Amino acid sequence: MTAPFATALPLADIPHGFFGRRGGVSTGELASLNCGLGSGDDPALIAENRRRVANAVLPGAALTGVYQVHGNRCVVVDETTDLAARPEADALATRTPGIILGILTADCVPVLFADRDASVIGAAHAGWKGALAGITDATLTAMERLGADRANIAAAIGPCIARASYEVDDGFVQRFTGDDPTNERFFAAGKPGHAMFDIAAYVAARLAAAGVTRIAIGGQDTYAEAKDYFSYRRACHKGENSYGRQLSVIGLN
Repeated sequence: MTAPFATALPLADIPHGFFGRRGGVSTGELASLNCGLGSGDDPALIAENRRRVANAVLPGAALTGVYQVHGNRCVVVDETTDLAARPEADALATRTPGIILGILTADCVPVLFADRDASVIGAAHAGWKGALAGITDATLTAMERLGADRANIAAAIGPCIARASYEVDDGFVQRFTGDDPTNERFFAAGKPGHAMFDIAAYVAARLAAAGVTRIAIGGQDTYAEAKDYFSYRRACHKGENSYGRQLSVIGLN
């Protein structure tokens, strides 16, 4: 049975999970729980992997996602939504039971949200561009429109590339410090002209600044933990032909 590699204490009573690369049917470089629709994998294998994820979290529920574009748009889904449409966006929110929100990552940050009292949930894909543009803020706003109170929202940050593996150049650093000089604290010294970026800490700080008081960080490193997670950067460094994506999901029953 497929099971998530990580669940988050703040969301303990909400059906959710951060899945890794084990427990599926894909083979080769994409073995085995590859859920990436754009990975070049056999569509039938991807469909089976996604079915396993959905059934492990909320059997019988419908899994939906978006065509992720590294932006800051959050879409609201409900019983009238075409769940197969995959609009261009990087986050989803709902208050409708029986729908599983899914986010694909392969180094970027998956963030799951829930307001138990209001029965509103969200899921966001925070790559560095989307994180800087405010994708988590957009998700909180969408959830509030559904009746959530951000003071009651818990957020969990799942497996992503860790600072020890995330080397960036000085121009990258300047994008963040130009937006807010205090962002310098998320970078550690690297080789000349480079730094090491803690994207999970940056996302957590954005959430805290937006008023979220319960935030969990899983702490896994998708780049370093090759047996457990897919990684775009690692696949590039190894010269692999493709790379898989792991799926992070949350639903309401």
